[in-house]
Amino acid sequence: MFGSKKTETVTTTPTKTTSSNGTSSALNSIVHGTKIDGKIHCEHDVRIDGTLKGSLTCDSKVIIGPTGLVDGDIECENAVIEGHFTGILTVRDSLQVKESANIKGDINTDKLVVHSGAVFNVSCLMKNEMITEKSSNGIYQEVE
Repeated sequence: MFGSKKTETVTTTPTKTTSSNGTSSALNSIVHGTKIDGKIHCEHDVRIDGTLKGSLTCDSKVIIGPTGLVDGDIECENAVIEGHFTGILTVRDSLQVKESANIKGDINTDKLVVHSGAVFNVSCLMKNEMITEKSSNGIYQEVE
């Protein structure tokens, strides 16, 4: 009825693909027009073309597409940013910032590529073997 709130739970199954060398991979996708508010954990690659407000922990690669908008924390192995990101981004290996990207916040990564034209307003920490933990105020700090 009018004025009532309805909560919907969405379960997604990663799309499986097979590459030319016979290995299979899975891709989770948050498509344009989808808005998620909360925590996500995934083992496989994830592509965000919609909106995420919250946190994402990924054991693999995160791609924020040109229409993607993320406001929160991301922790992943590799990342490619083409859209908008605001928050704390921890990338254990390689971060690529494409020319259409707009990033604000704190970045922790091992390798970084920023393409000409990208908006990159961040505090950046680069280390080969970064060990961090999230403090009570939400900022990742180096662990000794």
